[in-house]
Amino acid sequence: MLEANQIVADVLFSLERVIDAGITTHELDHIAEDLCVKHKAIPAFKGYRGFPACLCVSINEEVVHGIPSRKRKLNNGDIVSLDFGVSYQGFFGDSALTVPVGIIDSGTRKLLDITEKSLDLAIEQVQVGNRIADISKIVQKTVEENGFSVVRQFVGHGIGRSLHEGPEIPNFVQRGSSPRIVEGMVLAIEPMVNTGTYDIQLLKDGWTVVTADKKKSAHFEHCVAVTANGPTVLSVRKKSISPVKN
Repeated sequence: MLEANQIVADVLFSLERVIDAGITTHELDHIAEDLCVKHKAIPAFKGYRGFPACLCVSINEEVVHGIPSRKRKLNNGDIVSLDFGVSYQGFFGDSALTVPVGIIDSGTRKLLDITEKSLDLAIEQVQVGNRIADISKIVQKTVEENGFSVVRQFVGHGIGRSLHEGPEIPNFVQRGSSPRIVEGMVLAIEPMVNTGTYDIQLLKDGWTVVTADKKKSAHFEHCVAVTANGPTVLSVRKKSISPVKN
């Protein structure tokens, strides 16, 4: 699990370095696939339920599952969410981050900061004996106290020999009982946070999810192992070990 997630971390770190105005989302996908091949890993998203690319690239009001395109270029002031996963030696890795393109306004900067902060605080709740609801509660509290909203229709998940396993990890508190966090779990925690309403819409391509009010959205994700000594972030981005070729 660590090896799989470190491949994902390396790819995302490398992509973050090349984010700039003018690059196409297809170029980003191409870089991700090339690095995946170098690591002898299998892109987890390509072909998954019919998804046509290796990398989900979601810009501005796009929440998740944006499809890379040769025609779509990044512009200064955009934010771009990169979600990537691999299968490596029978185990899966999955992570996401949202990156600014050039200079962004203060409101958008706050959106990114709060979304990432909510993930960091959620990771602190990954303790043996806690409940999944403890993760949900801190994400929702952090986001809503800062004037943003949490997407309801998409949630985090367990991960291991399959990309999506139980338990589901909502970013908001639900009624009813919540599973205990036990040693040996690996949790993909992924706050998806909107500037305005949490309502979303699915575009005609059948994949791209956008905010209903067309305001910006951010997405951060890490895979976290539950250990007796607390959380271990498997997908932490330390530094890139891969040269990047456009």
